[in-house]
Amino acid sequence: MKKPTKAQKRGGKKVYKVRNWKEYNEALVNRGRITFWVSEDALKQWQEQTKTGKRGKPKFFSNIAIETALTLREIFHLPLRQTEGLLGSILEKMGALVKAPDYSTLSLRCETLPVVVRVRVLDGQSIHAVLDSTGIKVYGEGEWKVRKHGWSKHRTWRKLHLGLDEAKNDILLGEVTGNDVADCEMFKPLLDQLPDTTNIAQVSADGAYDKRICYDELERRGVPLITIPPQKNARIRQHGNTSDNPLPRDETLRRIRAVGRARWKQESGYHRRSLAETAMSRLKTIFSDKVRSRLLPRQRVELLLRCRILNRMTLLGMPDSYVVA
Repeated sequence: MKKPTKAQKRGGKKVYKVRNWKEYNEALVNRGRITFWVSEDALKQWQEQTKTGKRGKPKFFSNIAIETALTLREIFHLPLRQTEGLLGSILEKMGALVKAPDYSTLSLRCETLPVVVRVRVLDGQSIHAVLDSTGIKVYGEGEWKVRKHGWSKHRTWRKLHLGLDEAKNDILLGEVTGNDVADCEMFKPLLDQLPDTTNIAQVSADGAYDKRICYDELERRGVPLITIPPQKNARIRQHGNTSDNPLPRDETLRRIRAVGRARWKQESGYHRRSLAETAMSRLKTIFSDKVRSRLLPRQRVELLLRCRILNRMTLLGMPDSYVVA
């Protein structure tokens, strides 16, 4: 192991060591196995069997077939035509009696494909939900050109709103909007994606969610612990001499005034919110920080598929690290 640097000795960046390196290394290798992404269960449900009763030509490929093809596209960063060729050759080598969807079918079905981000089954245990959002570039000039010569046209972005399970590091919730939608506006739609039987023990988010609509939604759901830092100029709404129950935001403000903001963050576990930023960084590192599609419905499916794929990757194995003294 490398010796700590001077910044680390002064109490700066911490040094971590992985306990389960052998298992984690095997999980990283398994992420690239074709047999993991194209399984026998998927081949059994490859063709659409049910009759919808609607007019027009019936669907030949099931949603699982379309999702499998688009999953390979995201993993190996392929255009649609190359995706059709890759999946076709895989099915041929496997001896499967099915054919790959053509690129035009993938393009059309991508617009309406239902995607469930969760991979693990929520077993009814209490969860600590961590919410945040990040920007995804649609098109625009590269960073090098902007740095050297300045920008000549504006970039276009989409916002990916995520909700994670703090204990298992899974992405539970996901939605895609334009860059003009505030984080607090997507707070309730994100939580509505959870099953009704889910018990939310704690919700952590940054100051962008310090809005009345967010607190009202958490109060309606009966969330006992809310970890949202108030803004710097926040004031107490309800004084302590009233007969009503104290507001969670007011209690947070009183505690911050008593011990300071840094101490409150340690006591409340606010720093666990960084897991959302870590997941976003992992998502952009593996799949890129931009989308290929040009229409918002297809961009939504593309980004939600990345979240589902990342969940399947982390399900294979994650590093168990600890801080080196």
